[in-house]
Amino acid sequence: MAELRALTFQPVELDALDTVTGRIAVCITPDLKLTAGARRLNRLTKTAIARATTSEAWEKLEEGKVMSLGWPAGVAAEAVDMVKLSRRPTADLARKAGAALAVAAGSAELTVLVEGTRHPEEIALGLALRSYGFDDHKSRQAEPVGAARVMCAKPEEAEAAWAPRLAVAEGVHFTRDLVNEPANVLTTTEFANRLQALGDLGVEVEVLEEKELADLGMGALLCVGQGSDSPTKVVIMRWNGGAKADAPLALVGKGVVFDTGGISLKPAGGMEDMTMDMGGAGVVAGVMHAVAKRKAKANVVGLVGLVENMPSGNAVRPGDVVTSMKGDTIEVINTDAEGRLVLADVMWHAQQAEKPAAMIDLATLTGACIIALGHENAAVYANEDGLADAFLKAAKTETEGAWRMPLGKAYDDMLKSAKADMKNVGGRPAGSITAAQFLKRFVADDTPWIHLDIAGVAQVKSDLDMSPKGATGWGVRALDRLISDRFEPRE
Repeated sequence: MAELRALTFQPVELDALDTVTGRIAVCITPDLKLTAGARRLNRLTKTAIARATTSEAWEKLEEGKVMSLGWPAGVAAEAVDMVKLSRRPTADLARKAGAALAVAAGSAELTVLVEGTRHPEEIALGLALRSYGFDDHKSRQAEPVGAARVMCAKPEEAEAAWAPRLAVAEGVHFTRDLVNEPANVLTTTEFANRLQALGDLGVEVEVLEEKELADLGMGALLCVGQGSDSPTKVVIMRWNGGAKADAPLALVGKGVVFDTGGISLKPAGGMEDMTMDMGGAGVVAGVMHAVAKRKAKANVVGLVGLVENMPSGNAVRPGDVVTSMKGDTIEVINTDAEGRLVLADVMWHAQQAEKPAAMIDLATLTGACIIALGHENAAVYANEDGLADAFLKAAKTETEGAWRMPLGKAYDDMLKSAKADMKNVGGRPAGSITAAQFLKRFVADDTPWIHLDIAGVAQVKSDLDMSPKGATGWGVRALDRLISDRFEPRE
């Protein structure tokens, strides 16, 4: 797992600012009312801060962004980073400010003067999330990231508020590490081994092997991996932090460690990106890490179907008919629409075995979702407005883009098959919606359910505010927030 930037909270020490090494950051309000620390640094640097903040460049700077002064006179620090931030910023702006400071600091040690600004723990979260790097397979690895300390008025309170956010940051990093791994490293067996390590945090981990899956009747799941030498597995992770009688929230993730498309082979161009097709399972793993690390007072069970979709003489063919655990038969029209086959059986098992209070599945399911929503939002499908609204609120709080999409009989009718109970694709129109309609057939009427198509948000090709290019860890923060808001008792 990528190392998080070491971070501590300390009281403000104005007299020591001239001796601080590395980089030192200070919050400057848009109205230029300098804090005591900013005034002290301004005097030490011979009014360099005042001159910089009256410049046209500062005036054009967005709130939450950073302007840097390199090697200023009067202090030991190699740079002073001035972040434009009001005294009462939103949590989102505080996170963005922390992330911007992480980019400015790079691997250098960093001291951040927060003083009267709210949400020091969110500044810390932004720092932690953006200070991520994945260079495990480079012969020359990057410099270790220097420690950061946040100087604020009430460090003990900030430390207490930071503890659960640190757990979330670790969960996000865990997800990113999994999604960034190449498929020759993160095989189904290696993935299961890494999830078993969550037992060290108190998570109960159970691994179902192919014989057990066959005995359960998981024909839809097993057909996806039958062309691969990697064994198909289902990993079940249980965090029992709530009351014994409380039904758990079930999180179900698609874990296709590599997707060639099977016999319906994908084009060669861009196929290397299909190492991220286990992104849904990666998010489930990250959430389980987060809730266990912060000792959430909720019962949460994560189930992931781990499989590799490969063409071979034993691979499932277009036109084959398979039988799901539920008992419904499925005509496989396109073997590249395999994720829904994985989820169908794992979702049904989750409901039968775990009796959840609600179920949320996540998958890098369709290219159609990217066409519809780009890389800005995940698609949200739900059979209950209350659960959908609660998730959308949590996603908005954590600034993780999500947009609710429709379901309906007309879309469901597109899945009719002449040979079986249904086919696994409904054609090109509304591809993300028909995939969700397929999954809805495996949701019991009394189970509140959300499907999250994260194809566009799980991995990106350019830097974002909270993450460098590559795996984003989208969904860990929003789902942890949902668990905290809806499934844990109010204090």
